[in-house]
Amino acid sequence: MADVQYDLMRRNVISGSGGVELPPLSARSVVLSLLLGIHPPELPVKDLVRLVEPFGVGGSTLRAALSRMVTAGDLRRTGSVYGLSDRLLERQRRQDDAVHPATRPWGGDWEMAVITATGRGPAERAELRTGLTRLRLAELREGVWLRPATLIRPWPAELDGVTQYFTARPDGPAEDLATALWPLGEWAAEGRALLAYLARADRPGDRFTAFAAVVRHLLADPVLPPELLPADWPGAALRAAYADFQREVTAHAHA
Repeated sequence: MADVQYDLMRRNVISGSGGVELPPLSARSVVLSLLLGIHPPELPVKDLVRLVEPFGVGGSTLRAALSRMVTAGDLRRTGSVYGLSDRLLERQRRQDDAVHPATRPWGGDWEMAVITATGRGPAERAELRTGLTRLRLAELREGVWLRPATLIRPWPAELDGVTQYFTARPDGPAEDLATALWPLGEWAAEGRALLAYLARADRPGDRFTAFAAVVRHLLADPVLPPELLPADWPGAALRAAYADFQREVTAHAHA
């Protein structure tokens, strides 16, 4: 998942914005990216051996990585078939939601969550911030989180005891509020850089790594209504490109 960093001067800043930073592929990252991109997310070891070979991962390296991933709780093994653990199935669900977000037309309302719990430790506060960020809300000021009311999703029950949830309408221009909450220009610039990289990437490893970066980037997309987005927003193009790649990988995996 793309990291989101916060500071006192500007919150909701997507780390790594302004350029494409593609980490090198490891056996673990190749396996996880393959399984996170297919449904159901499981494959026999013989198919994994075939699929990771173009990325320079040999059979012995793969088997050692699979063993470590089972021990670490990343994968579950049934005979010769490896699949995602429950924890990573939840990650796949978030990834699917990022690629295919469920939305409704915007009528001008905003979701507002106000943190009401007190006396929480740093770890609990960080966990709460992560949960609100995953709901694609952004922090206006400490303890007050907002987003346009366009996403179709339930409000998590675990937040009922620590937040109060409202529907609100800002007095000022909604476009100004969106710009203050999210670094939209930076997100768009990095998205366009990823699309440009994909257009010239021809080696399997380069394309695979780039599409993993696309998923991380989409996880940080605020999924705002079109009325609040700047011109030439690359979100739809990134989702279409990844959906095509996902179909390609699925067909190859089950060939």
